[in-house]
Amino acid sequence: MTWIVIIFMVIFGAMAGRAATTGVPGRLVAVWEIIIDFVRGLVAENCDYKKMAGLLSYLVTLIMFIFFSNILGLFPNLTFEIGHIKAGGNMASPTADLNTTLALATLTIVLAQYYGIKYNGAHYFGHFFAPHWAFFPLHAVELVTKPVTLAFRLYGNIYAGEVLIAVLLTFIPFGLTYVLGGFIPHVVWLAFSTFVGVIQSFVFTVLTIVYISQAIGEAADGH
Repeated sequence: MTWIVIIFMVIFGAMAGRAATTGVPGRLVAVWEIIIDFVRGLVAENCDYKKMAGLLSYLVTLIMFIFFSNILGLFPNLTFEIGHIKAGGNMASPTADLNTTLALATLTIVLAQYYGIKYNGAHYFGHFFAPHWAFFPLHAVELVTKPVTLAFRLYGNIYAGEVLIAVLLTFIPFGLTYVLGGFIPHVVWLAFSTFVGVIQSFVFTVLTIVYISQAIGEAADGH
């Protein structure tokens, strides 16, 4: 499922890149510009944009990857058996796997430490002992809990949504499940799940920006 999202994003990005022009942008390019401007605005609101400008491409990729991963689990998964189509529930979202969300969260914290050291040097480590060296255990625990909570928040919301969809599928008459794969009978729930997917991709990206921004400014605050 992760590879499906990656391939889709590569194709989507390549098509937008080829369609880019100095004139009036087409719909596909306009969508990319809206997303890039939106993420650029999030960065500018939370940090000195010049310091995090190099992360813009990563942050745009992050929010798009999480969004498409979240939405992927809403599509019906039709399996083929000896020439017959059989409803197999829904496709699994990559973000409904804790391994994926932990990897993304770990990368966020690693980037935060990197940028903290990049702009503050050795002084960055001073905030681990502020306002007193006795507070070091608390700061150390916070360093571990940030990626854990970040990962479990995304994983929990998406996984719970997929479980509920699977439960709802059991209440659909066999005929509808066989023909529709459970997609159309649950338009309302799917719309809500789409909303949750959008919100979670936004929250994860914003928290990534905030954590990196805090790391950049923490040394000065700790001193």
